Formats: sequence, C-alpha cells, structure tokens
Amino acid sequence: MPFNKKITTIICLLAVVLFSALTAMDPDHDHDHKFKNLKVLPKNIPHEELHKVMDDWATALGVHCGFCHAKGDDGKTDFASDAKPEKAMARKMFAMTAKINNKYFEGKKDSLGMVAGSVKCFTCHRGDPHPDDLKGMDMPQHDMHGPGGMMHNPGEMHKDSVAPGSSKP
Repeated sequence: MPFNKKITTIICLLAVVLFSALTAMDPDHDHDHKFKNLKVLPKNIPHEELHKVMDDWATALGVHCGFCHAKGDDGKTDFASDAKPEKAMARKMFAMTAKINNKYFEGKKDSLGMVAGSVKCFTCHRGDPHPDDLKGMDMPQHDMHGPGGMMHNPGEMHKDSVAPGSSKP
C-alpha cells in the first residue's frame, strides 16, 4: 500500500484543529461568572450548585422561578432583582433553617460554607408555598383549641387550667 502524503497531512491538520478546539473549551463555562446579589448563598457558588439549590427550593415549595424572581423590563427573569417580597422571605427562611440545623442538629458546613442538616425547606413546606395555611387539613376540633392547640391564645387561660397559686380553676 503506497504511503499517501496528502491523506496523512489532512489527518494531522484535523488532529491539530480538533486538539486546539478541545483545549480552548472551558469545561465549566461559568467558571469566571460572578452572580449578582447573592446574600445568603456563597459568592463563589458554582453554577451547577446554585441551580441545584434553586431547584431544591422550588420543589420543596411546589413553585417555579417566577415565585421569587421578578421579570425585568425585557420580559426575562431578572434573577438579581429584589422586587418580590418572596425572595426576601426565602433568604430569611434559609437563614432560619441554617440556624436550626446549627443549634439543634449539629449542622456541618459543606465545602462552600453552606450548612447541611436535617431541617430543609421540604421539612415544613412539603410542596406548599404557604404551609401555615390550614385549609384542607382534616383536624378534629379538640386538636385546634386548648393548651398547646394551634388556635390557643397564650394570653388567655383555658377553662380547665388552674391559675398559679390557686387550687381551683
């Protein structure tokens, strides 16, 4: 089989072009990307990790991005905007779960400095953006009232309670 210089040259040139193209590509295309307006999440969070956190929060609340993030003048989601109060609440809730995990569950920080622990958004929300809303809950009346009940007013004495220092109700 004769040695064909033309084919060898073309193969070598293609290999050089392919090698150059592959080495020029950044495997993490957002490596140098700086996110704007991160207040509770680490400033150096990788794109994939930020997306995972946002996805986890959205799933826990049963919502989509637009629940916390406002649209800009161009109609696209403006992730840096603080226009929606839900975004401020999400930040407060994130700080609250971190505090609970640190105080009660020996929360450990991951490599980004985020507290990992037992209490997460889903612990309370379970796919509901407003878990404090009692609609649809089938609870007997006696579970709702009285000492320790959800509808108990702490400033009032329950009719069966005994006042301190008193022997009768």
